[in-house]
Amino acid sequence: MPYSESYIKNKLIEGLNASHVEVEDQSDGCGAKFSVVVVSEAFQDKSLLQRHRLVNAVLEKELKIIHAFSQKTLTLEQWEKQQS
Repeated sequence: MPYSESYIKNKLIEGLNASHVEVEDQSDGCGAKFSVVVVSEAFQDKSLLQRHRLVNAVLEKELKIIHAFSQKTLTLEQWEKQQS
C-alpha cells in the first residue's frame, strides 16, 4: 500500500507532537520515496542519530514499504533561526 504525503505528515505530527512538518513525495506519487522536515521539541537535547531514531520509530511500519526516506530534524529554536 503506497502512503500519501498527508498520511506521513499526520503520523509525524501525532507521534512527535511536531509543531511543523513538511513532506515531499519524490516518487511521482507512488509513495516509495519521501523527504521530510520535522520540527519538534521532542528533539531538544538529542543527537542527530537519536532524532532520526525517533522519526523512524514513529514510521516503523511505513518504512518497511518506503524505499527511500530522507529526513531533516530540528528543534523549534533551530527552525526559527533558519526562517529569519
